[in-house]
Amino acid sequence: QAESHLEWQREQHARLEGELARGVQQAAQMRSDLQRLETEIEQAGQTIRERSRALRELPLEARQNQVSHWHTRQAVAQRALGDARERLDEARLAVQRLQKSRRRLEERRRAFLQEQEALQVQQQALRQMEGQVGAQVAEIQALIAPEEASRDALEAAVREQQQAVDAAQKALSQAEHIHAQARIALNREEEALDSLRQRIEDDFGLVAFEYAEEISGPTPLPLDGMVERLPVVREISPELGEALKRKRAQLRRMGAINPEAEHEYRQVLERHTFLTEQMADLERAAADIRQVVGELDALMKEAFQRTFEAVAVEFREIFRRLFGGGSARLILTDAGDLDKTGIDIEARLPGRRAQGLSLLSGGERSLTAVALVFALLKTSPTPFCILDEVDAMLDEANVTRLRDLLAELSETTQFVVITHNRNTVQAADVIYGITMGPDSVSQVLSLRLDEVADLTK
Repeated sequence: QAESHLEWQREQHARLEGELARGVQQAAQMRSDLQRLETEIEQAGQTIRERSRALRELPLEARQNQVSHWHTRQAVAQRALGDARERLDEARLAVQRLQKSRRRLEERRRAFLQEQEALQVQQQALRQMEGQVGAQVAEIQALIAPEEASRDALEAAVREQQQAVDAAQKALSQAEHIHAQARIALNREEEALDSLRQRIEDDFGLVAFEYAEEISGPTPLPLDGMVERLPVVREISPELGEALKRKRAQLRRMGAINPEAEHEYRQVLERHTFLTEQMADLERAAADIRQVVGELDALMKEAFQRTFEAVAVEFREIFRRLFGGGSARLILTDAGDLDKTGIDIEARLPGRRAQGLSLLSGGERSLTAVALVFALLKTSPTPFCILDEVDAMLDEANVTRLRDLLAELSETTQFVVITHNRNTVQAADVIYGITMGPDSVSQVLSLRLDEVADLTK
């Protein structure tokens, strides 16, 4: 960065030396022009004297014409001489400014050269340290190489072990899967057996079946000694059959019994109580929030009304100052509802009737908008304000009044004004310009007008 800045300083120095050389050349040219003009003036004076002697011999009327002619020539020559002297003075001032700039650039160039020498010394020291560090790195690399080889061998062994472990884990996973499937099948068979036992108990109690010799059937369960042997019923009485139908119908209507119903009821009741309390808390919080919102709305309406009235007063005064007369006012479109109201501007320019903002010209609307912005700034000053070509459509008189207001408001607010108007620039303390250099890169130039005033003195 220092070398790049030094190169830029050198380019600036070369450019200023070129400008200085051109200024010296122009001064020399002006001196030669001045000498030539003085010589011409002397020649003209000599010619005038010769012509005067000749005129004395001429008639009076011709003599007067010749005198007027040569007086005119003399006045023109003297005026040209005065212009040349003024240009020579300007060139001398320009040469002096260039010489001052050249001296400042020389001082900065020497400072940059000193910094460059210091950086070169630091660079040499860093290069020496780099060599030492490189040697140390080489030694460390020599020590690390065998360790890296052993590490690679260990990593290969670890990878082989990892592959073996992965294969074992895969076989274990398959065995666990098969075991789980077997456990599931066993559980299903046990559940089916329990279900069959439960159905037998529900329908017949603990009984043992007897099969006739000519009828084949499944092998009875080993329940000997655990069940009661019921007598063989050959025929069911009508009363018993009807009772069985009624009992089965009642069982179907009752459905399955849920033993967890009481526990579920308690959980649902606890959840209902918790949600009820939460709902009550939310309703109280909503009521508090609505109360706070109402208070904030009241405060906002009061603050809006107070600010609107203050801005309206400042707007009338600033509008009158910017337009050199007339009047303007801010109007609420819906004064009864400050939450939804809009704001209109009614303006009456000097010598004209009151009319809306849409009927004004571009410059008048721009100046009215500036008056509103300045009224806001006077009511509530901000640290800084940016104005982008607000004076583009204003005439000289309006620009002068705008500049005076800017100077007045700049005591409490810093203004950044983008403008191409010379009268507006005169009110600035610092001027920034954007230009493009020979390398097609934009550059920012700054100028403090107080320093320019000191230089001109």
